[in-house]
Amino acid sequence: MERVKVYGPSGMPSHTGVGLYAQAFMEHFPLLPVEEEGRLHDPVLRENFIERIFALRRWRELDDQRRTLGGLVAFHTAHKLLLMSHSVEAYRALGRLVAAGSEHPLDELFAEYEGAFLKALALIATPAKHTNVLQHIMGYFKKLLSADEKAELLELIESYHGGVTTLAIPMTLLNHYVRKYQIEYLAGQVYLHPHPVELQLRNH
Repeated sequence: MERVKVYGPSGMPSHTGVGLYAQAFMEHFPLLPVEEEGRLHDPVLRENFIERIFALRRWRELDDQRRTLGGLVAFHTAHKLLLMSHSVEAYRALGRLVAAGSEHPLDELFAEYEGAFLKALALIATPAKHTNVLQHIMGYFKKLLSADEKAELLELIESYHGGVTTLAIPMTLLNHYVRKYQIEYLAGQVYLHPHPVELQLRNH
């Protein structure tokens, strides 16, 4: 939000920056996802923005319906792989916060987690980070897949990492195996379905 023309006393644009309304909005709601319209034409930035919107919705549902330490633990567990795709370090820091949750007042704990969680998701999930998560998921199938199936999956992951295919390709096969082998832990991971599939946001 830093490419708005800022006009001086002469009525001529002197530089670009943040508009007054946008600046006031962001100061009042610092944790809300905000993005420039023009930047949303970039598929990676568009997915990141919409992913954060749905993440904030899930967070608010937790805050409204299950505001307990147990609820926070379940939320953090479900978002493990999604957080790892943005920052392994942030995921670990949030994990330490949750682990020490009983030592803090609940309101303070939730406020600190919310801020760190949304800041972590604002970091762009790169192909290298996604590849790390995909390989992590693949590890759950090492005793279930045949040698040919493993080779096919690994080839798709490497093709994505190399920019040959989109993220949706290996994700589709992984989702198939999650359903086929009924791996409950993976089925509960938000990373596999962070936003409605109809939006086709992972075709990049």
